[in-house]
This record gives sequence, structure tokens and C-alpha cells, in this order.
Amino acid sequence: MKACCTRWLIGGLLLLPSLGWAQEYRRRETNLSAFMQELFPVQTEGIDYASVYENLYQLYANPLDLNTATHDELAATLLLTERQLNSLFDHRKNLGPFLSIYELQAVPGFDLPTIRRLLPFVTVDNQTRRFSLRNPTDHYLILRVEQVLEKQEGFSPAEPDARGNLPRPYAGGRQQWYGRYRYSRPHEFSFGLTLEQDPGEPFRWKPGAHQFGIDYLSFHAQLQNRGRWRNILLGDYQLQVGQGLVLASGFSLGKGSETVAGVRRPSLGSRPYTSLSEYGFLRGVTATYTLSQQWDVTLLAARNRRDGNLVVDTESQEEKISSLQTSGLHRTPAELADRASLLEQNLGTHVLYHPGQRLQLGATVLHTVFDKALQKRGLPYNRYEFVGKRNTVVGLHGSYRWQNISFFGEAARASSGGIGAVGGAVASLTKRLDAALVGRSYARNFHSFYANAFGENTRNSNERGLYTGLRYVIYRKLTLSGFLDYYRFPWWKYLVDKPSRGFDYLLQATYTPTKKLTVSGLYHEEHKEKNLPTRLSQIKQTVETIRKSYVLNAEYAPSRVWSLRSRVQWGGFRYVGFPASKGLAVVQDATVDFGRLALNARLAWFSTDDYDSRQYVYERDVLSAFSIPAYADQGFRNYLLLQYTLNKHLDLWLRWSRSDFRDQETVGSDLDEIPKPHKSEMKLQVRWRF
Repeated sequence: MKACCTRWLIGGLLLLPSLGWAQEYRRRETNLSAFMQELFPVQTEGIDYASVYENLYQLYANPLDLNTATHDELAATLLLTERQLNSLFDHRKNLGPFLSIYELQAVPGFDLPTIRRLLPFVTVDNQTRRFSLRNPTDHYLILRVEQVLEKQEGFSPAEPDARGNLPRPYAGGRQQWYGRYRYSRPHEFSFGLTLEQDPGEPFRWKPGAHQFGIDYLSFHAQLQNRGRWRNILLGDYQLQVGQGLVLASGFSLGKGSETVAGVRRPSLGSRPYTSLSEYGFLRGVTATYTLSQQWDVTLLAARNRRDGNLVVDTESQEEKISSLQTSGLHRTPAELADRASLLEQNLGTHVLYHPGQRLQLGATVLHTVFDKALQKRGLPYNRYEFVGKRNTVVGLHGSYRWQNISFFGEAARASSGGIGAVGGAVASLTKRLDAALVGRSYARNFHSFYANAFGENTRNSNERGLYTGLRYVIYRKLTLSGFLDYYRFPWWKYLVDKPSRGFDYLLQATYTPTKKLTVSGLYHEEHKEKNLPTRLSQIKQTVETIRKSYVLNAEYAPSRVWSLRSRVQWGGFRYVGFPASKGLAVVQDATVDFGRLALNARLAWFSTDDYDSRQYVYERDVLSAFSIPAYADQGFRNYLLLQYTLNKHLDLWLRWSRSDFRDQETVGSDLDEIPKPHKSEMKLQVRWRF
């Protein structure tokens, strides 16, 4: 007892003065948009940013208990090195459960910057409770409405264009509606409902056409740790197993500023799906049962309606799907015709063997059946795409931790005979140096519809590559990191009419002279091959392209009330042998937080030669919303975000944003076109905590 009290006192005295603020204030201050910008300072292909943000939000809303969290769950925060993970678990094993969150500084290898970043996603809960559905820790209702203030062409009365064609206007109203209800306790139960109606989508009750008023409805009901039943989930869900070659959720980073931790996929099992992305999830039931302390088995069954472009084969008169639609928009007659046009059914299983904390071995099978055949257009780059109604993927995965090195890998085979494989290691070589090495090989005929393993392509197919990443702490205030990735594409791709290759590398430095100031700089260069556009040459040829990105960022928080963030990013894109397209964005953010009232504002100026040199910049948004617009052409971008807490139950958010463009009379194109040189948006959100 004396040792426990002493441990708590030492940890608290060490950490509390350094942090300087209480838990409630700390959790409210967390800016997930800023965290996303740190993870992805430049944009790359193959990453579902909205899903990554949603997973971070769910982790923030339901923080991990340091006394029960697994190695994979803590690794998924992407904030801890392999050495730090091992130190934390050794600390918990040797000294017993954490008594307080402030004990983290007593863990060897944990510095204050790491702890500050980790705090929003972890907690310590030493209370013992009986299971009861009447004691949620997260019980709230969120309602949101937003609208573009200027009228877009799709909402105007239809008039013939210059060619005499009559455009089809949007069928619904100008507002976007959103609602979310959640009733949950981490590791015990979760019930949730998400509703969304995009601008232009009509409210229609047509059960025969799979329309039930609101356009998008997602729900889940989950029970966890009930005897041998580790997880039972009904409704919408995702699974993250192995390295994501068969089943993967949105919680994967790929290449970014986390040059080491971001390359490995954690095995998190099944998780409720709560994102607004209307694809990439399973709708049905899944359950995980513990056969013994070393064996778990997961079964899944799902039945989804997918959006697809429906065509009729001219020879057989059979209906087929030429492409799957993933925008989730159902505003025009053409988009409504594609809505829920394809029935997909899945059956699968995952068996996991985990004899201890170091070793994991698993096998996965997923069988998919469509009610209509998938067949893309007969173009050369589609030669090895999936064709048919059935596909089965079988995969084997494993991981092993030895000292401060973690080895991982997975291999899978599809019905077509195509094989995909990925493997590598993440290591803390010294107290200051961390490294990662990942190799992958995905055959051109490897088809896995729910895969999201590490790679350069948006899908795990037609790719071979080798990645290496390093992170070096010169001293506690200065960190250097970088990666180099080389890849080949053995067959043609869209807009690349030959087998191609490429590479990219990133260098980053972060300097934190005081706890109030952080300065960082980044350089990213990417080389790829691409077809030369007709505006540059009438002769068809594939040439090398080069994209360069530079980022300078400074954050200054002189007090608990005020904080400033300045950012300059610029870069260019060019086809080798032709002039480069260049772009620049200068961004200034300011935040003031008085506790119950918080204000965040941005003033940004941007100038780009064209869309090729666009600059993506994250924006702070209302809670649970995600914004990363492209700054293109010349103009200004501003927004103002207000948050007010009326009482312990009710929070309000109000957000206004506006883009003003120079030397152009319209914004957008087609039905989204605005006949003015500016675009403004308003957003109102309320949250009621029960």
C-alpha cells in the first residue's frame, strides 16, 4: 500500500506542474484537425482521410484505459515508439495497474511532448463496476445543418444551355442535414445511429427502391466481453485484421509524417462503423468468441446495397455493373438510378492464435457474391480488373515482437489466382533512433474488395515496392524524420498507358524550444509517370512527372487562453520537359478559449497557376466534422468558428467560411457552379449530453 501511494504521489508531482492544466480542459483543447495535419502534412493517394478522422474522433470520445488497453490498441494511436510501448507494458506488469494518468511520466522513455499528445486518447479507470446498460460513459445526440449561401446551378430552374440541352437540376433542398446518437461504455457496449442528407438529395419514401426518407442511415449495436463472447456486433461495422490484405478499416495511415509508426496495421478486430463515407463497410452481424486463452474465432455475415453504374450487355442483354460509385451522392436522375443497384453478400471468418504478448498468427477467409456481374469497360488498363459475380480471398498473417523490434506480415490469394503479400519490421534501434522497413507485392490480378494494406495505389493491386522510414531524436527538443519509397506498377493504370515506376521521399524536422512554441519544416518530392495531356501535346506519350511540396509551420501558445498557428506551404508540379505549375498558400490561425466560449479564426491567401499545383490545408471544424479543401487559383479563404457551452448538457457550434477568387466570374462547374466569384458556407451544430 505504501509503495502504491508513493508511486501515485511521485507521478503526480512530476507531471502535474509540467502540464499545467486539468483533465477536462486538456480534453476540450484537443484539435483533431491539427493532429490530422501533423499526420498528413502533404496529400497522398490511397488514404481515406475522412475515415481516419472518424476513427481518431471515436478514440478521443472513448479513450483507452491504460490498465486494459492491448499493445495493438495503443500502437494504433500512432504516438508511441516500439520502445515506449514495451516500457509501458513492462511498467504495468512489474508495478501493477496505473493509479493515475499522471503516472505516465514515471514510465521510462516517456517525455512530456509525447505525453501531452497521448493524453487526449487515454484514461485510467480503477473503478470496478458490474455490467449494466444503464451506466454509459458516452451518451449524446448531435444535430447539424449546413448550407452554401450562394445558389448553385443545380438548385436553379432548368434552362437550355448554349447547345440546347436541358440540364437536370438537383431533386432536393440546399441544406445538408446530419444527426448522430451514441450510447456507449468502452469495452462493454455501444449503440449508435447516424443520419445524413447531402445537399440536393430528396427525402423520399420508396422501400421498393431502398429509399426510406433520409438518404443515408447507419446504425450499430455492440456488446463486448460477455463471458467468452469477446465481441458481438449487429449493424454496420468494419474489421481490421492482420495487415489489411483481406479485411481493413479506415484506421491506417500509409505514408505521412509518422514515418515509422504509420506503416504497420494494428489488429483491432471488429469495430462499429460511424463514418459518413457511404462505402467500405459491412452491414450485418459479426461475433468474436474466445475458444481458450490462446484462440479466438470471428464469424461475419453481411448484406449490403452498393451504388453501381448499371449497363445492359448488347449481346446477352444481361444487366451488369461497369463501375462502383463511391461518392454517396444521390441528387440527379443519373445518380438516383445508380443508387443501391448492386446487392453484395459476404461471409467470412478469422481465426487468431495468440499464445502470449509477443506472437500472433491468424487466418482469414472472405467470400463475396454479387447479384450482377462486375465488368469494367474493355480498355487496356482494365484487362486484369475483376470480372464476375463471386470472389474468395484467403489470407494468413502473423506478427512477432522481439525486444524492441516488431515483425509483421500477411499474404493472401484471390479466386483469380492473384497473390498479394506485405511484410516488414518496426524497430527502436536505440533510445533515439526508430526505423521501419516494409516490402509489398500485389499482383495485377489480385482482387480484395475490403483490403487497405500499405501501398501507393488506392487499391492493393498491380504494385511492387519497398519502403524505409527513420525517426531520430537529436535531443529532446529536436526531432528529424523521413522516408524513401520506391515502387513499380507492372501493368497499365488509368492515365498511364504503359508499365511504370516511381519513387517519393520526405524529410521533416520538428523543433520545440519551449512548451509554448513548436516549429516544423517539411519537404516532399514525388516522381511518377503519367500520360501527357492533350493540352501539352497531341502525340500520345507517357512521361515522368515531378511534384514538390514545402511546408513551414509554427505554433505558439503564450497562455491557456490564446494560441496562434502560422503556416506557409508551396510547391509545384510538372511534366518533365514542360514548364512547372506552381502554387503557394499562406495561412494564419488564431484561437481564444475562455472556457465556456471558444473562438477560432483563419485568414489565408493562396495563389496557384492551375489545379495541378493546388494546396490542401486542413481547417478546424465543428466537433465530428472534417474539412480539407483544395486552395486553387488566386484568392482568399477565411473562416470563423464559435463554440459555446451553455451548461453541462448543451454545446453549440457556429461556423462561417468564405472563399473569394480573383480574375474569375464563377466558382465550381456544371450543376455545382456559382455565378459569382465567391463561395460562402454556414454550419450550425448542437450537442446534447444526457
